[in-house]
Amino acid sequence: MFRLDETTVRKLLEEAGKMLQRSWCPYSGFAVGAALLAGNGDIYTGCNIENAAFSPSICAERTAFAKAVSEGVTDFKAIAIVGGKNREPVDICPPCGACRQTMMEFCDPDSFRIILADRTGRPRVFTLNEMLPMGFGPGNLLEKRIAKAASAVKDIRERVRSKADDSIF
Repeated sequence: MFRLDETTVRKLLEEAGKMLQRSWCPYSGFAVGAALLAGNGDIYTGCNIENAAFSPSICAERTAFAKAVSEGVTDFKAIAIVGGKNREPVDICPPCGACRQTMMEFCDPDSFRIILADRTGRPRVFTLNEMLPMGFGPGNLLEKRIAKAASAVKDIRERVRSKADDSIF
């Protein structure tokens, strides 16, 4: 299992803090910054970007994932998230449901780490599984496809046996 060291945690929180300052949040005033650690050691950053129409807005976490995935990176180890009103960090800023679902798409829920810092900067680390218990992800669909394929194979075998039995008599 992947282990986060203190230096990496501090670096991710520092990068997320820089993104907090770049946030485009003229409507809510709630800025969020994120720093995503890829499996290859690269860090992808993001900030929230609000839009007057609201629906096109994107969270910091999903911005970081979009940057990484658009560059062909899909293996991730951890993400640090900081946020708050007036660009000042709050106690902790957990990811919203849409961001948790995006994490579920690309990350192992048991090993992917979500780093949140309180207003003093003290990190709190969670697994994706702790943040999104019983999350729905690609595995759910793959298992269903495999089960459906296994069922189809079983049906074919039964038909073949049935025809073989018919031809005997």
